[in-house]
Amino acid sequence: MSDEKSIFELTSSHLNTGMRGIPVGTCRTSFVTPTEGVHYCGYPISELASMLPEDIVYLLFNKELPNQEQSTAFQRDLQSRGELPSGVEEVLASLPKDGHPMDWVSIGIHTLGMLGGKGDWKEDALNLVAMMPRLLGLIFRFREGRVDDIPEDDLSLSLVGRFTNTLDLNDVDKAVMDQVISTYLVLHMDHGGGNLSTFTGKAVASGHATIYSSMAGAMNALSGPLHGRANQSCFEFVKKIGTYDADEVEAFVRGELEAKRPVFGFGHAVLRAEDPRATVQFALGEEICPNDEYFKTIRVLREVAPRVLSENPKISNPNANVDIASGTLLNFIGLRDPEYYTTFFGWARVAGIGAQIVDERTVMREGKGTPIYRPKYIAEQQNLRHLG
Repeated sequence: MSDEKSIFELTSSHLNTGMRGIPVGTCRTSFVTPTEGVHYCGYPISELASMLPEDIVYLLFNKELPNQEQSTAFQRDLQSRGELPSGVEEVLASLPKDGHPMDWVSIGIHTLGMLGGKGDWKEDALNLVAMMPRLLGLIFRFREGRVDDIPEDDLSLSLVGRFTNTLDLNDVDKAVMDQVISTYLVLHMDHGGGNLSTFTGKAVASGHATIYSSMAGAMNALSGPLHGRANQSCFEFVKKIGTYDADEVEAFVRGELEAKRPVFGFGHAVLRAEDPRATVQFALGEEICPNDEYFKTIRVLREVAPRVLSENPKISNPNANVDIASGTLLNFIGLRDPEYYTTFFGWARVAGIGAQIVDERTVMREGKGTPIYRPKYIAEQQNLRHLG
């Protein structure tokens, strides 16, 4: 007698619904609950938000938080992996300046793999985590045409410090910039196994493509406006509001709904409360930029939009999500172009997707790995016919 149990009843109504809610596997790095949001290896994100990104990378790969000795050793290990192979800058110099930054990220990751891949799942995943800060900084510099006097990559710095050192912006508070980016990375590193970019990366890896090819595919998935690029759309939406008067903000929200346009920054597939990642970012905003014009807008929007959205009984979660404040904070620290915002999402998610790929390739099924992904599609509107 089998001890297997049914975990899901599949009916024809589930077809052509994007596999939403259909179990296909297990995840060892994170899960999401309706009230506390995402948890990394069991820890609610609200308890991890102020930690070093390097410590969260350690957690995702090792499933335990590091002690001080382990943290220091892991930081040094990442520093030893961070040098980019020669030839990356020549590839970046050849890319069209009007290409979206996420396309640059995908090509950049492919380039790292072609020039320096090791063919080992975990080694390549950690190497990519370590190389992302310099790669992303160079993408900013080359796409913006700021190719002169690029600082050397100081491998003694933290992951975030290496990015801001490469970026080398004038007239910015680098301490605040580091704080915002560090928080952003921690909040966005992982989000279960079934989101589009993570699923895509794991699906590509299931065919034994390299970590780099798999991650480039994941970045392509993340770049869509219904997924990662929503943070760019959200800040553009905030700028469009143009006021922090409560009545005017409410009128704007109602106008968008009447025109059947989305109200960006609200709602979540699983959560039934405000996303704790939004709560963390609002607290950070109150600390560093309470009088910023855009922050004052989202502060009002946070109060107004849920009330208006909740008037629609079909909306199960009208509360703020992770995208509501991230663009405002990135803009405040001197990163003014919203087109780049999804690249930070991608940078963060490299750690979570990489850890999940390593798990699926080397741990699942007692080390045999998850088989190649092969969902079944049922023929529709195709009658058997023959020539002649």
